Amino acid sequence: MLAMGSHEPVRYASSPVQTPMIELKNASKEYVKPSGEVHTVLRNIDLRIEKGEFCSIVGPSGCGKSTTLNLIAGFEETTGGKVHIMGEPLKGINPRAACVFQTDNTYPWKTVMDNVSLGLRLKGLKKGEAYREAKRWIERVGLKGFENHFPHQLSGGMRKRVALAQCLIVQPEILLMDESFSALDVHTRQLMEDELLNIWEETSASVVFITHDLEEAIALSDRVVVLTAGPGATVKGDYRINLPRPRNVAEIRFQPQFMSLHEQIWDDLRDEVMISYANANK
Repeated sequence: MLAMGSHEPVRYASSPVQTPMIELKNASKEYVKPSGEVHTVLRNIDLRIEKGEFCSIVGPSGCGKSTTLNLIAGFEETTGGKVHIMGEPLKGINPRAACVFQTDNTYPWKTVMDNVSLGLRLKGLKKGEAYREAKRWIERVGLKGFENHFPHQLSGGMRKRVALAQCLIVQPEILLMDESFSALDVHTRQLMEDELLNIWEETSASVVFITHDLEEAIALSDRVVVLTAGPGATVKGDYRINLPRPRNVAEIRFQPQFMSLHEQIWDDLRDEVMISYANANK
C-alpha cells in the first residue's frame, strides 16, 4: 500500500491470508460475429477486489467495462480464464451480487413499498416482515412518505433511490453498478453519489462501479482501474485513491490531491480514448 499523498499506479499482489471477494484470473471474452469472425472484447484480465472495497472501472467507449461487470454478475461466461468469488469459481448467476443499472429496474405496476420489499419476499420472508424492513430502507434512502407511490409518480433521482434500496435490502456482499447515475442531472447525481457512499460505509459490500466520468470514479472509490481501448482490452492502470473518508463528492474535487490524481489517471486514459476514437473512424 502507498503512503498518503503518493499517487503512483499500483499493482495488487495476492494476499496469502485474505481471500478476495472478486478475482478475475486471466479472464478473456470473445464473441463470434455473424460473418464468423472472432471479436475479442477482453483479453487476459487480472483483477482482484477485496471485501468491502469500492472499485471503479473506467475506459473508452466499447472497451468492455460492462462486459467485465457481466462476467462478475454471472450474466456471461468467460471464454478464457476464470472468475472467482470468495475463492470459488463462479458458475451461473452470482448469488452474492446485486445490480443497479443506468435504466430503472423498478416494476412500474408496483408501489415503492412492493418494489423495495420484493427481494425479501422472493427469499421467502412473510409480507409483514418484508414490509417492515422495506419501510426502514425507504426511510434510509430519504423516501419516507412515498411508500405507496408508483415509479411514474417519482422523479429520476427518487426512482434511483428506490433501485438502491431494492438492491441493498437483500444485504448483497457485492454491489455492481453500471453507469447508474449517468442519466441524472448534475445536482441530483451528486446527491445520489453522497447517498451511495453513506450507505456503503455502513456495510461491508464490495462495489464495482462502471463509469465514463473520471471525476466520479475518483470521488467515490478506493481504487480506479483503467482499461485499454478495445478490441482485446486489458488492464492498463490500477490506482489507489488515498483521499480521506467520509467524503463529500462535490467538495473533494477541489482538493489538490484529487486534482493530482485526476491529472495522472487522465494521462493513462486519454491515450486510450484517442486510440478508440481513431479505431472508430477507420
